[in-house]
Amino acid sequence: MLDTLLEFNDVINEIVWGPPFLILLIGTGLYLTIRIDFFQFTHLKEAWDHSFGRFFRREEEKEGGILTSFQAVSSAMAATLGVGNIAGVGTALALGGPGAMFWMWISALVGMATKFGEAALGLKYRTEDEDEEGNARISGGVMYYIEKGMGKNWKWLAVLYAFLAGVAAFGIGNMVQSNTLAEAAADGFGVPTYVTGIVVVVFVALVTLGGVKRIGKVAERLVPIMAILYFAGGLVILILNIGAIPGAFRDIFYYAFNPASAVGGFAGAAVRQTLQFGVARGIFSNEAGLGAASIVHAQAKNTPARQGMWGIWEVFIDTIIVATMTGLIIIVTDALPSGETGAVLATVGFETGLPGPGGYIINISIIIFAYTTMLTWCFYGEESWEYIFGEKVVLPYRVLFLGFLFVGAVGALEPIWLLADTMNGLMAAPNLIALIVLGGKLAKEKDSFLESKKHSA
Repeated sequence: MLDTLLEFNDVINEIVWGPPFLILLIGTGLYLTIRIDFFQFTHLKEAWDHSFGRFFRREEEKEGGILTSFQAVSSAMAATLGVGNIAGVGTALALGGPGAMFWMWISALVGMATKFGEAALGLKYRTEDEDEEGNARISGGVMYYIEKGMGKNWKWLAVLYAFLAGVAAFGIGNMVQSNTLAEAAADGFGVPTYVTGIVVVVFVALVTLGGVKRIGKVAERLVPIMAILYFAGGLVILILNIGAIPGAFRDIFYYAFNPASAVGGFAGAAVRQTLQFGVARGIFSNEAGLGAASIVHAQAKNTPARQGMWGIWEVFIDTIIVATMTGLIIIVTDALPSGETGAVLATVGFETGLPGPGGYIINISIIIFAYTTMLTWCFYGEESWEYIFGEKVVLPYRVLFLGFLFVGAVGALEPIWLLADTMNGLMAAPNLIALIVLGGKLAKEKDSFLESKKHSA
């Protein structure tokens, strides 16, 4: 049964991640980049000033919303930082070679415009109402900007996205995370996978059953701490191997356009593989194009354009900085010939580059990042299915989500990754169509912000 399912998934995966979809994905980012006049590059510093800059200046946020902008972006980055940047990069290099990093960069550079659009439109078209207990609640995301931005005739596309996002959450935000976490706990600390599965279910339940406010509070505390720890450890390894960094960049650029030969346990990679796994894992790293982050960005106390600027920096930090660090560590420590993949390959790089503490740093990072990712994706999934089935589906969805966490912890790595890839591609398609159609409205939001800034200067 499992073999038949995997064979069917392989067929779908080839279609989903074939040339037409890759063109749609990169093309959408490029189209939006042009529509917003290369805003993510020409106004990168300004985007910082109106996102992280506001946070560090402790500027009060008076706009309507449930979460602070920092809580929203922390929750969004909780879903991307970590496993996507560790296991995702490890898998990309293991299957696509060093050149896969180049295509991750390309997907990120245009993805900065994509994420700007997702965050801005998610907030622009959100709805505000009350739950059954009379508490204020906000709903937003791809399904809402499809229905409200494109019109009622497109509601079928919104429903399709919501259904696929709810299903995809069981892969990218659930089984992949618990599986990677269980492998890290087993490899680093000798904990049986079933024990990790039980612990994960309990700790995720403690937070997710409390709703988005509790998720936001946990994310804003854990994500920055773990990001700094991971970055500091990685930076030490790169400094110790600084002489190998130019060669690593040379390999990345060369093998982006040339086949990578087999060496040691690395089986080699054709250029098509390199591009496919680079883009696929680039999406897994920063989720630009999936649209899921728009669900939590919509909760922010902010204006659409300013929240979009958080999205720009979310992708930059996630892929251009953190994922690049992981990739360079794998290459400069010569971990690729080990034949390992996923988080284990990244762990080999850390242990080789920083014997002793390196293994602990990456294993603890994986555990914390995977944990926060599960929290956010549970919210993405329940919000998506609530759009279709109503508030009554939320509790059953959370319970089902917890059950799949245990399944992922004790399951096999490769099949789970392949299933997650397929679901990612399927859920991305409706979002990419919506972003193309709403590109003009996004450009107006950007222009309106720049115009208001001129008048206030």
